[in-house]
Amino acid sequence: MTTPGKELLFLALGGSGEIGMNANLYGCDGKWIMLDLGVTFGSHDYPGIDIVMPDLEFIEDRKKDLLGIILTHGHEDHIGAIPYLAADLGVPLYANRFTAGLIAHKLAEEGLEGEVEIKVIDIDDSFRIGPFGIRMVPLAHSILEMSAVVIDTPYGRVFHTGDWKLDEEPILGVPATAAALSAIGDEGVDFLVCDSTNAFNAEASGSEGALREGLEQAVGAAKGRVVVTTFASNAARLATLGEVARATGRSLCVAGRSLDRILGVARSVGYLTDFPPTVDFDEAMRLPRDKVMVVATGGQGEPRAALARMAADGHQIKLEAGDTVVFSSKQIPGNEVAIGRIMNQLAAKDVLTVTEKQAHIHVSGHPGKPELAALYGWLRPRLVVPVHGEIRHMHEQARFALETGVPDTLVQENGDLVRLAPGAAQIVERVRSGRLILDGDVILPADGETMSERRKLALNGHVTVAAVFSGKNFVDSAISYRGVPVEDEREAFIDEMREAAEQAATGPARDEEKLREAIRLGVRRIATDWTGKKPVVDVMLVEI
Repeated sequence: MTTPGKELLFLALGGSGEIGMNANLYGCDGKWIMLDLGVTFGSHDYPGIDIVMPDLEFIEDRKKDLLGIILTHGHEDHIGAIPYLAADLGVPLYANRFTAGLIAHKLAEEGLEGEVEIKVIDIDDSFRIGPFGIRMVPLAHSILEMSAVVIDTPYGRVFHTGDWKLDEEPILGVPATAAALSAIGDEGVDFLVCDSTNAFNAEASGSEGALREGLEQAVGAAKGRVVVTTFASNAARLATLGEVARATGRSLCVAGRSLDRILGVARSVGYLTDFPPTVDFDEAMRLPRDKVMVVATGGQGEPRAALARMAADGHQIKLEAGDTVVFSSKQIPGNEVAIGRIMNQLAAKDVLTVTEKQAHIHVSGHPGKPELAALYGWLRPRLVVPVHGEIRHMHEQARFALETGVPDTLVQENGDLVRLAPGAAQIVERVRSGRLILDGDVILPADGETMSERRKLALNGHVTVAAVFSGKNFVDSAISYRGVPVEDEREAFIDEMREAAEQAATGPARDEEKLREAIRLGVRRIATDWTGKKPVVDVMLVEI
C-alpha cells in the first residue's frame, strides 16, 4: 500500500488527460488531502448515462489517512461527485461560502444533509490540516468565489490554481491582485499545478465587464421575445443580464432549476442583491413580446433543459417567428451536435439565433497564454505540472511554460503517482484510476459488464429465443428481436432463425449449457448472414 513518507506526492484521479471530473490528491508524512471531487457528463460512449465520476478506489483503500476534501469552486466538474462519493470517505469538506451553499443544496437533494460535514472557509483564509498548511487565494473565473489553494508542506510549497483567468472587471467578487500574487511568489512557490484548458489560445480570455455592451446591443436589436441562455453558474453574467434587461426596458423571467438555485445561493451569501424582480412564465407570455427577456438554461443542448423544451414547443414559454435566442456561452467540445439540433429547431420556427461568433457576448473562464505567462512571472515556480485538460492541452502548456522561462515541467495523467519532492520531480508509480457511472440510482464501473453489454445492444440489437422441450424432445421455438436491421421480411427472417434453433436443438444429446450455446450460435449465424451484424442472443430452455 502506498503511504506517503517524508516526501510530497501528487496524484490525479480525474481531470488530467480530460476536461472535467477533477479529483486531485496530495500526500506527505503519512497523510493525504483531496482537492475537488467532480463529474463529467455522459456521451455516446456511455449509452443511457448522464453522470460519470472518478473511481476513488486508491484513496478509499487509504481513507484512514485522508484528512479532508478542499473544494476550489462550485462547478459540477469540481463538486458534482460529492453527493455520490463523499459520504463513504467520511472526511470534512472545506469550501468558501458560495461553494458550500451549492454543496449543501446538492446534499439536501440526496437526503445527505447530516452525513457530510462542511467547513466554511472565508475568502483568502488560512488553516491547517495535519501536515498541510492551506491558504485559499481568490482568483477570477466564470463562477463566484473561485479559490486557488496554496499548500505548504515540509517538502515544498504548491500553488494549485483550480480554474482561473485574469479579469480587470469581474463584475462580482474581488480576485487576488498582481501584487498579492507576486507576494506569494516572493515567499517561494516550488510547484505550480495549473489549469491547461485554453493553453492553445494566443489571446487573453477577456473580461466579464466587457460583455455588457455586446449583450445590450443584441437584446436591444431584437424585435420580439428574447431568450438568453448562458451557464447557470456564472452569477456575474446573470448580474450583467439583469442590467441589460433594465436598460432595454424588458421584464425579466428566469427558466431553469439550476438558475433558480444559483440565484438563491448567491443572494444568501450577499451577491445579486440588486438583481431585478422577475416575472413568472404566465406573466412573461402575457407581456408584449418586445417587453420581456427570458434567461434560460440549455445552451449546451441539454435535452431536458428549458431551451430544448422551448425549441420543441414543450415549455410554457413559446417562441415564434421574429423572436431571438442569444447564446451567451461557448460550445463545450462534444456538445456541437446537440446544440446544432436545437438551433435547427429554432431556425425552423424562423427564430433568430445570435452566438459569440456574431457578437461579443461571451468570454471564457480559463487562461490564455498571456495570462499563463503573467502568472508564471508573478509566482516564479520551479516546476509547472499541467492539469485540467486533454493530453494536447497539457503538453502545450508544458511547452509554453518552458518557453517563458519556467525551469522545469512534468506532464502526468490520471493514475500517475508523482513524487514532487525531495529530489527531481518524477512519476514513481502507476496506480489504479478509472471511471464510475451513475446508471439510474446505481453506481457501477464504467468499464464493467453492464456498460459493455449495453454497448453491444446499442450497436447490434438483441434476439430472444425460447426453445420449448417435452422431456428431451424439441417441440417448438418462439423468437423475437429488437434493434436488428430487418424490417421488410420479418417473418422470413424469424422463420430462418427458428429453423436454425430447431436444427441445433435436435442434434446430438448434450447438457443444458452446451445446448443453449448451440442454439445461440445457430441463431446468431442466421442474423449475421442477413444483416452483417452480430446481435446479442439470449436463449431460454422451456420444458413442458
